[in-house]
Amino acid sequence: MTTGKRNLLIALAVIAILVLVLYSTVKGTYNTFIALDEQVKASWAQVENQLQRRYDLIPNLVETVKGYAKQEQDVFVKVTEARSRVGGAQSVPEKIAANNDLSSALSRLLLVVERYPDLKSNQNFLSLQDELAGTENRIAVERRRYNEAVRSYNVKIRSFPANIMAGIFGFQKAAFFEVPEAAKAAPQVKFN
Repeated sequence: MTTGKRNLLIALAVIAILVLVLYSTVKGTYNTFIALDEQVKASWAQVENQLQRRYDLIPNLVETVKGYAKQEQDVFVKVTEARSRVGGAQSVPEKIAANNDLSSALSRLLLVVERYPDLKSNQNFLSLQDELAGTENRIAVERRRYNEAVRSYNVKIRSFPANIMAGIFGFQKAAFFEVPEAAKAAPQVKFN
C-alpha cells in the first residue's frame, strides 16, 4: 500500500469517527431535550389535574357559602368570574395567570367565611373546606414538581453547547408557575 492510499484511509477513518461523534452528540442532546420537554408536559398535566379538581369543587363551596352570606354578592361574582377565566385559558401562561386570580378570589371567599360562625360549623361546608385545603396542598406539590421540571429543562437548553442545538431545533424556555405578589401578603381577617 502506498503512503498516499494509507493517508487517505487514515483521513477517511478520522472523518468517519468525527461524524459518528458529532451524530452521537447531537442525537444524545436532542433526545435529552425531548425527555426533559416531556417531563415538563407530564408535570404540567399533574398540575392541571389538581387545578381541575379545585375548579370542580368551587361551585359547591360557593353555593354553600351563598346560603349563609347573601350580602356578599361581590365576592361570589369575583370567584365565578375567576373560575370562568380558568375555563377559558388556553396557553400555560394564561392558565397560570387565571389560576392565580382564582386563588386570590378563593382567599377573599374564605375571609368572608370568618364573618359567619354558623357557616363555619356547617358539616357540608367543613367537608368542602377540607377538600379545598387538600386540593390546595396537592396543587402546591404538583406546582413544585412542575417548576423543578421546568428548571431542569431551562438549564439544559440554556447551557453551552446544548443552547446552540436548542436554537437549531426550536426548543424554547418553559414558563414557571409563579405565585403572584398579592398572594405573598398574609390575608387580613376582620370581625365586625
